[in-house]
Amino acid sequence: MEIFQIVTVAIVASLLVIILKEQKSSMAFFLILLTGIFIFIIVVEQIAHIFDLIQHLGQKAHVDGMYIETILKIIGIAYIAEFGAHLTRDAGLSSIAAKIELAGKVFILVLAVPILTAVIETILGFLPA
Repeated sequence: MEIFQIVTVAIVASLLVIILKEQKSSMAFFLILLTGIFIFIIVVEQIAHIFDLIQHLGQKAHVDGMYIETILKIIGIAYIAEFGAHLTRDAGLSSIAAKIELAGKVFILVLAVPILTAVIETILGFLPA
């Protein structure tokens, strides 16, 4: 199972970071970055399976592909923004992390507008004129 690999790598990297932090802080951050990327790559493979399942379910339910695609993009933006924000926070740059989170929220809102519009139009279609 991949979770054992992730936890093992994370524990080993954490111990190495604790040791390196006092002597070579730049190397410690580089190790944090590499560990984060390694974990992210493994997780992305799992997320791809979930995305495939969601697309398959959407096709079975005859949901417009644009909506499924938009929802998957929103989920992707959320994960990537959170990952980037955590990495920058680990580097001690919490103000930049906040900007990454804000950008992620704005991009999510931009992608959500067509879905919100369709929902409002559907609701208005049910109301008597």
